[in-house]
Amino acid sequence: MAKWVYSFGNGAAEGAADMRNLLGGKGANLAEMSSLGLPVPPGFTITTEVCTWYYEHGKSYPEELAADVSAALEKIGAATNREFGGLERPLLVSVRSGARVSMPGMMDTVLNLGLNDQTVEALASEAGDRRFAYDSYRRFIQMYSDVVLGVDHHEFEEVLEDYKQRNDLTLDTQVDADAWQGIIEKFKELVEEALERPFPQDPQEQLWGAIGAVFGSWMTPRAATYRRLHDIPGNWGTAVNVQAMVFGNMGQTSATGVAFTRNPSTGENALYGEFLVNAQGEDVVAGIRTPQDITEKARKEAGSSMPSLEALMPEAFAEFQSYCGRLEAHYKDMQDLEFTIEEGKLWMLQTRAGKRTAKAALKIAVDMVEDGLLTEEQAIGRVEPAALDQLLHPTIDPKAERNIVTTGLPASPGAASGAIVFSSDAAEEAKAAGRKVILVRIETSPEDIHGMHAAEGILTSRGGMTSHAAVVARGMGKPCVSGAGTLRIDYRNGLINVAGRQLKEGDIITIDGATGQVLLGEVTMLQPTLSGDFGTLMGWADKVRRMKVRTNAETPQDAKVARDFGAEGIGLCRTEHMFFEGERIIAVREMILADSEAGRRAALAKLLPMQRQDFTDIFKIMHGLPVTIRLLDPPLHEFLPKSDEELAEVAKAMNADPELLRDRALALDEFNPMLGHRGCRLLVSYPEIAEMQARAIFEAAVEAAKITGAPVVPEIMVPLVGLKGELDLVRQSIEAMAKAVMEESGTELTYQIGTMVELPRAALKAAEIAQSAEFFSFGTNDLTQTTFGISRDDAASFLGTYQSRGILEQDPFVSLDQEGVGELIRIGVERGRSARPDIKLGICGEHGGDPASIGFCERVGLDYVSCSPFRVPIARLAAAQAALKNRQG
Repeated sequence: MAKWVYSFGNGAAEGAADMRNLLGGKGANLAEMSSLGLPVPPGFTITTEVCTWYYEHGKSYPEELAADVSAALEKIGAATNREFGGLERPLLVSVRSGARVSMPGMMDTVLNLGLNDQTVEALASEAGDRRFAYDSYRRFIQMYSDVVLGVDHHEFEEVLEDYKQRNDLTLDTQVDADAWQGIIEKFKELVEEALERPFPQDPQEQLWGAIGAVFGSWMTPRAATYRRLHDIPGNWGTAVNVQAMVFGNMGQTSATGVAFTRNPSTGENALYGEFLVNAQGEDVVAGIRTPQDITEKARKEAGSSMPSLEALMPEAFAEFQSYCGRLEAHYKDMQDLEFTIEEGKLWMLQTRAGKRTAKAALKIAVDMVEDGLLTEEQAIGRVEPAALDQLLHPTIDPKAERNIVTTGLPASPGAASGAIVFSSDAAEEAKAAGRKVILVRIETSPEDIHGMHAAEGILTSRGGMTSHAAVVARGMGKPCVSGAGTLRIDYRNGLINVAGRQLKEGDIITIDGATGQVLLGEVTMLQPTLSGDFGTLMGWADKVRRMKVRTNAETPQDAKVARDFGAEGIGLCRTEHMFFEGERIIAVREMILADSEAGRRAALAKLLPMQRQDFTDIFKIMHGLPVTIRLLDPPLHEFLPKSDEELAEVAKAMNADPELLRDRALALDEFNPMLGHRGCRLLVSYPEIAEMQARAIFEAAVEAAKITGAPVVPEIMVPLVGLKGELDLVRQSIEAMAKAVMEESGTELTYQIGTMVELPRAALKAAEIAQSAEFFSFGTNDLTQTTFGISRDDAASFLGTYQSRGILEQDPFVSLDQEGVGELIRIGVERGRSARPDIKLGICGEHGGDPASIGFCERVGLDYVSCSPFRVPIARLAAAQAALKNRQG
């Protein structure tokens, strides 16, 4: 019989850290901390398998679950000497989500569950503190009503704010017990008015309502958006953790906080976190009160006058610090911790691998190797390849003038400029329209996830370094300034009032996530330099990876950037991209519109010196590294003149009648140009094109070799081949030109001719095509299009629906469809090697920079991947991780 519930607490646990797929990350780590003997409030975890059952069975539960939960509740009661729903020592619990990977703030939590009109009095009597009891009750009603009953929490906030204003109070902690009782009555009236039924008093009803709400929150739009952005499958589900409450809101000897064992922004080996006295955990991350620093060092650096935890509660701090060290050593990773101090006693509520910036991840990984906590190979696995993209974000030029509006907390590094918007919907609309914006909010909530993703950066007036805005921004690699308390944000009128200034929606600001400064206007940025830790880790990665990493580049600038990032050659030089400007586009249009071979050759003669110089420059920069040049593959519609002015320009250059050219352009127009007269089909029809390009390549190779002294071995790639006969015909033109250039220059040339596999037929007939090809490069952009029968230009309109409905887990143009397109690649590899064992195999579509796709390339044994210049570091690290994973089986 399936086991649906796992208990933990009192130094023992039924689960362990390696059971995160079943227990979720939170549940697995609570079990592990319990087994390590840390002070963890007892509780139990309802497994992720129940979540899967819940959705597969019409939102119902397995028959045995109720009895299992009841038995686990009794265990908590026995461990705490309390009774759930009891009228003397009532047991209160928290109900929290816990997916197998951390999804901060995305799913629902309920605290203080089990309180009602009777148990609140029992709690007050036991604690000797009515204010504490009624504060906990009002929190429960507000949270439960929002999360489970669907009554918006803002309605409760309005009642509370109205009371505080009328009584000249600023903090919730100033509200006394009698006042809380009155406010609670108003809260209950709100619920009854909204739902036409009273707030539930039965603790069992409360518990199952909260469990259902946590499972339900797995499918909320905000959680679905987060999963989509972080490639988390929807069928993983979430666990539910039910745990005895401990109270940080029992007065001045109680507190709650969040901490990281190292600085998540910089990686510095120093305890980093915040806490609040007389508060519950949600207060810290919600940003309603400004939290205090945990350590004295951090307090001094922040210039805060509020005492640190180290100074205020030294014994609890020392105990907490010791647990930080134990947990980091145990997990061999930086930890993100939640804790509560109840009347001086420390309780550990959570540990998990802390989210961090790429800069911090690199430093932590390298430092842990130096400290003997990790091996080099383990350190390679500790940095998310995609996170390296953060290192390439711009920073503010130190010489730039700074018109400082205000300063908040430096919550996530990097800098960004954009127009002010006050809502996530506005941010998303601006992004779609191509405008850069800064999302400005009093505080962000999980509902803002889409706007945070769309914005260049995030600015909040409330919240600390561990607030929702800070944590999510760091995970996204976006700059964030939080807790800029001098900002007075007026959503209704679209205004910010600050220090006598007024900013309105649409005004341009710059935020500096490194200093916390908010600046007026757009400020000059600098591209970052990669840190020494980057070089160290990449050196370790390069030692273990098997595949080479090349770049997709067709300009000297791109080639130089890629070379600086460690590219080992060019895997795709798209020659048609060299023709979209100035005289070149006119010459290409002349060639396309010419109605004779002589006319085409005249246009090609204009292009030859331009192409030769392009290739010479690239060969010089790559200095002997392999360069794969794809022959012309223009969908003709991209080059045909669109306007009367463009047509007149070409007619003048050709000395031709514009109307005749218009007729010619109409005749060339194709119904489906992506499947039309392009690639090798164009080269078969007009071999003079291949001849011109081959001459430009070979003459450039001779020239560059003389200049650099490094031999150039160009790899000439024929695109869109589906038939061996196509490749054979184009190959003849290339070989004839190579012979001619060698005779003219008196230089021996070495070169390779291969093809781009981007049609299913090419993969299926790879053994035959390999007889004429010395290399294959899988062009996964077109191979995905032709395999699915989907245009990547139009797919965005429906692929999102496919993902949300679970038909596709990911966009196949972003991450390789390993089952379908991947199967064709596997076939192409096996059949190509059967005919030519030494054939060189690579991939050059956009998937060449996607870590999951790179993992597939390693498994099928490709020789290299090729990606855009700024993704080269990502590919280097992903290739190393894939090699290590493959080695381990």
